[in-house]
Amino acid sequence: MDKRAYNFNAGPAALPLAVLERAQQELVEYKGIGMSIMEISHRSKEYEALNTETQELLKELMGIPDGYQILFLQGGASSQFAMIPMNFLKPGRVGSYVHTGAWAEKAYKEAKLLGHEVHIAATSEAHDFMQIPELNEIEIHPDSAYLHITSNETIGGTQFQEYPNTGNVPLIADMSSDILCRPVDVSKFAMIYAGAQKNLGPSGVTIAIIREDLLQDLPKNIPTMLRYEIHSTNNSLYNTPPVYSVYMVNLVLKWIKENGGVEAMEQTNRAKAKLIYDAIDESKGFYIGCAAPASRSLMNLTFRLASEELEKSFIKQAEAAGFVGLKGHRSVGGLRASAYNAVPMEACEALANFMRDFQQKNS
Repeated sequence: MDKRAYNFNAGPAALPLAVLERAQQELVEYKGIGMSIMEISHRSKEYEALNTETQELLKELMGIPDGYQILFLQGGASSQFAMIPMNFLKPGRVGSYVHTGAWAEKAYKEAKLLGHEVHIAATSEAHDFMQIPELNEIEIHPDSAYLHITSNETIGGTQFQEYPNTGNVPLIADMSSDILCRPVDVSKFAMIYAGAQKNLGPSGVTIAIIREDLLQDLPKNIPTMLRYEIHSTNNSLYNTPPVYSVYMVNLVLKWIKENGGVEAMEQTNRAKAKLIYDAIDESKGFYIGCAAPASRSLMNLTFRLASEELEKSFIKQAEAAGFVGLKGHRSVGGLRASAYNAVPMEACEALANFMRDFQQKNS
């Protein structure tokens, strides 16, 4: 096989080579049944076993305690922006949101669109969303049905380093871009959800981890497919699930387990991020980090150069050297390296070396 690209795409993102190779081996025939996993019935014993095993793997890796349901949903995390208020915001209750950037904004705007009362519990707008609000700045509305946070903002490159203590108010987190990058105390959360296409697998499935008490007494007047109760009661098999995406998540979870679990992922991720942040911080201003140092993301490392012309040159030369996905989000420009779990250490080492070489040639 030719040398693989250094894939720093923000999502869909890199997958572990070992996972891709195993999927390749099993593509035509899955476990001796004479068919691909993509061809079997979701009512078959093979798929039901895969469905259960994937739930158990996630439960083991994240230390999910009893009393939580793991759901495999469709529509991406963006569908959860609507499902959460539809299911949990009853008359007289308020949805509280911490506004940390583009994805947090999409979540609260969806609740407003549905006519629900929405409260901004804290915002980092005054800092151009380049830092996470201090936990003591978060003011939860007294009638809150929940507090929603976006644990990692892929565009700005900011990440919660600690999570708020919300007391009796359920804490809901969109962890699409940093789930499994480090250990998390799931018991602090009433719900965690994540689109798969960054740290879990390919696009097509969204994982929701929901505390069982939230699933009680939900509205019956919303569309069937948008009701968590339906997916919970039917073990995510109410309709045809995204079979292949769940299968790929299963392989990614096995890869994480085989490589030391979430604790090992964090150790590697911190080392990878340090390589690139050091190249930024030691550049004497040639590279300018976007996110405030105390809010820097392990997953999405954002930076700028002195001019857009220089940034364009950086991207062009990086692409010629085998780097993919370093262009910043179209809404903010700049540069971004997304170093998810599956991005190998050698890719980050190569990028740090390229950055220093580019600086030397352009200073």
